[in-house]
Amino acid sequence: MSELLLDRAGRRRSPATMPGFHAGRPPRNKGLRYPADPPKVEEIIAVMCAAGDGPHGRRLRGLIAVLWRAGLRIDEALSLSEADLDPRCGSLLVRHGKGGRRREVGMDRWAWEQLQPWLDVRLEIPVGPLFCIVTGSTRGARWASAAAPAPTRPRRRDGTRRRPADRDPAPTWSQQPRHHVDLPPRHRQRRDHRHRPRPPRPDDPGRHPAAPLN
Repeated sequence: MSELLLDRAGRRRSPATMPGFHAGRPPRNKGLRYPADPPKVEEIIAVMCAAGDGPHGRRLRGLIAVLWRAGLRIDEALSLSEADLDPRCGSLLVRHGKGGRRREVGMDRWAWEQLQPWLDVRLEIPVGPLFCIVTGSTRGARWASAAAPAPTRPRRRDGTRRRPADRDPAPTWSQQPRHHVDLPPRHRQRRDHRHRPRPPRPDDPGRHPAAPLN
């Protein structure tokens, strides 16, 4: 009789969690290719119409127009500045695209018409990125990609999307609490900490300088 395997809670452990259970079995989706499922034109227009005519709605319509008609990624669109726009030539300048490459993309007249209302509102906001935060203490700062309600954002179980909200920029690494610095060395990683190096050991050969050569 095989030994009964239990987990930490004392429950019976499934054989599927054991190493080698799936050895020699090909995955069910091996060789399958799923076609792209982009949103339809009617769906994109419906989202733009439901955005409203306020500052947040104009910003959302302009962002969707840039993502849709210029084919930019969300990070590329949020990194644009007003100096990167060239309405006379109908082009956008992406300074740092995928792989750090610089490129220039075109955008049709309809997309510029959807972006113009947001450009009028942008004149009243402090200088900064094109798609910036509208209200709050960080007004004019870069709009985070996590807060941007992209049309491709996953839905909830009830089919609704999460309501977008302006968020303050995340604190930098130096501003975050570093409680692990006060832990004893055995609780930290083996490599030296950048802000609290490990004290030298008595048997460390680099502790005692070598005798000068005659």
